[in-house]
Amino acid sequence: MLWLAAYIGSVLAINYAFSLAPHLDLVWSCWAGLIFILRDMVQVRYGHWSLAAMLAATLLSFLLADPFVATASVTAFAVSELIDWGVFTVTRRPLRDRLWISAALSVPVDTALFFGMLGIWDPAVWAASLASKLAGVSAVWMLMRARSARPATA
Repeated sequence: MLWLAAYIGSVLAINYAFSLAPHLDLVWSCWAGLIFILRDMVQVRYGHWSLAAMLAATLLSFLLADPFVATASVTAFAVSELIDWGVFTVTRRPLRDRLWISAALSVPVDTALFFGMLGIWDPAVWAASLASKLAGVSAVWMLMRARSARPATA
């Protein structure tokens, strides 16, 4: 339940924050990396119900955030969530690999859709968004890889 609440709350919070202070788009872009990790954890925990979590976050965003930001967010998240869902559904690789593969495929699409719809073409913002999202999931991947490589203790 913690992953679910953190995911929905983060989507809502970032959309609201972006609506209040769009000039801090670089800050919000860095924060977005966390949402991708949370989304993957919800996918692992709840499977196909992760789509319901995205819907709940979307509805709340439309109620509390700028509708234009919410529309860009939901469009980008919907497409990237479907990519993520496809990776988690089709591949049978270890979880850490599915996390990274889904991010490598969905993060560029999400970034392009979101900022493109908002008319934000600043390369620094796009780079920060891509880097933070991929850095976050890469850090999780490395931790999971290191953890699985450790010998079991009795």
